[in-house]
Amino acid sequence: MDSAGVVIVTSPEEGLWSDGEPWLVEEDLRIGEFGGDSRYQFAQVGSIALTAAGSILVMDRQIRELREFTEHGEFVRVIGTPGQGPGEFALGVSDVFVTAGDTLLIPDVRNRRIHRFDASGTFVDAAPLDVARYRPLRFRWNPATGVAVAQLRPARVLLDEDPPVEDELRLIEPDGSLGDTLLTLPAGDLLGPGVVRYFTPEPMWAVTDSLTVLFGVNDQYRIGQYDSSGRLRRIIVREHTLRPISDRDIRAFFAYLDRAWLAAGVPPSRLEANHRRVSFADDFPAFSTIHSGYDGTVWVQPVRAPGDLSDEEIERYNFIEDFGGADWDVFDREGRFLGVVSMPPRFQPRLFVEDAIYGVARDELDVQFVVRVRLVRGQEAIGTS
Repeated sequence: MDSAGVVIVTSPEEGLWSDGEPWLVEEDLRIGEFGGDSRYQFAQVGSIALTAAGSILVMDRQIRELREFTEHGEFVRVIGTPGQGPGEFALGVSDVFVTAGDTLLIPDVRNRRIHRFDASGTFVDAAPLDVARYRPLRFRWNPATGVAVAQLRPARVLLDEDPPVEDELRLIEPDGSLGDTLLTLPAGDLLGPGVVRYFTPEPMWAVTDSLTVLFGVNDQYRIGQYDSSGRLRRIIVREHTLRPISDRDIRAFFAYLDRAWLAAGVPPSRLEANHRRVSFADDFPAFSTIHSGYDGTVWVQPVRAPGDLSDEEIERYNFIEDFGGADWDVFDREGRFLGVVSMPPRFQPRLFVEDAIYGVARDELDVQFVVRVRLVRGQEAIGTS
């Protein structure tokens, strides 16, 4: 404990789990098809959410529609359509939150609004997003409380004025409007005037069931736990050696960017000019993301360097789905390191709900599926290993 009363938890290399206590994950639901019924085909899955009754909501960023499935994976309906009008989604729409009464909130940055749908999937209204004032960077939702939070950055940073000192974490009210500030964060360097700087340190955060904010800038393995009043209560610290970004990493990343640009219709003659608008940090971050999980646990995902992949894997590298590694560090609610949980190959979690983890899995052809895995804990895990 430091002089301000903040508890500092430093864990050794080995976790607290003994041989009889490791956690594993087992797949128990897969939604998706390679061909056939288009209702079960996904192009680019954004976020996943659950209704109070357990229905699974899947936002497809590319198709620009929200699909509802039963808890067993059976298709129910489509909510919303592509477009610019009321209840219509612009390209890149990704997030969906479920609030009281199964009301749905869907942030739509390019359409500059947060849509609101009722439990039947009918559009109700929308709250404006003032993107001239704030640039929304990230949205997170806690399924246990229905609380949604937006990370906002003053838009002037993109106009080459004085860079902002802080981002704001703002509550999203049930009507879609922005509410109180939970916490302010130091602004990262990913988005700058006229350039994108990849792998630069960024503020990473999550919101727990008790409205505690987990926050850390990922240039070091140091995560703070802030209570609902914004006071720092605990710091989780773990040893970590930063890995330098190599020429192979950069070549692999540009190969991914070129594929993405060409798929988006960028002429091949423009690729070199696009390269000049991209820069890189010196080292990879200490971790990729943070989640609040089962029984108050803290889940921290390491970074997977593209240069560490095989040539065949580099040909399929997708920054959105492959930046985080498969082995997650798990800490208890007091911040003590328990051990590592390995996710299935080519699976990226989107949502942690009690003992279930919902995410996106990709096959060898990069076809996406919505997958649910469940935690197998303690002696149960020993019996299945």
